[in-house]
Amino acid sequence: MSPDTNKESLPHPQWVIDLNTRPTPKPKAANIPDPPGYSPATTTTKRSTASKQPQLARKPPTTEETDTLKLKKSWELALAPAKALPMNAIMMYMSGNTLQIFSIMMVFMLFKNPLQGILQTNQVFTKFETEGTRGRLWMVKLTYVAMNLVALGLGIWKVNGMGLLPTTRSDWLAWETERVPLERAVFTF
Repeated sequence: MSPDTNKESLPHPQWVIDLNTRPTPKPKAANIPDPPGYSPATTTTKRSTASKQPQLARKPPTTEETDTLKLKKSWELALAPAKALPMNAIMMYMSGNTLQIFSIMMVFMLFKNPLQGILQTNQVFTKFETEGTRGRLWMVKLTYVAMNLVALGLGIWKVNGMGLLPTTRSDWLAWETERVPLERAVFTF
């Protein structure tokens, strides 16, 4: 007996049998509808008859529909900085007000990303700009810049909390002159 014939005569493990056999179809309950987007599996005979029928071509979208879709996508992009604000605020709060490398890096990123966003506003929205959307896109760009300015305000709040903004009188003592008294009182005994 050769080793090849010995392997062929051995029965397959149960997992191989389960993998190669199709599951039995379960009866569908009449009162439970199919979920949205579900299409039941078709058998090969149904597939062959379906392939013989001509497929209906989907008509291309009009320019108005395309412009509306582009405008919706541009609004999603414009509001993206606002969606990141709660996460950034929690991270700034949790990093503390002490000067540590972690909090300094967080503040640096909080300033860098909005500034880059503001400087690249036109580049971000070029893929959405067409003749139909050009007049309506300025409000989207303005919202995008405003959301980035709010993120910058969060960075300024954090820097102020860390004590790095010169907002008190003692921060400007180098430029103040000493007061000259009008009179001097001297105690003599």
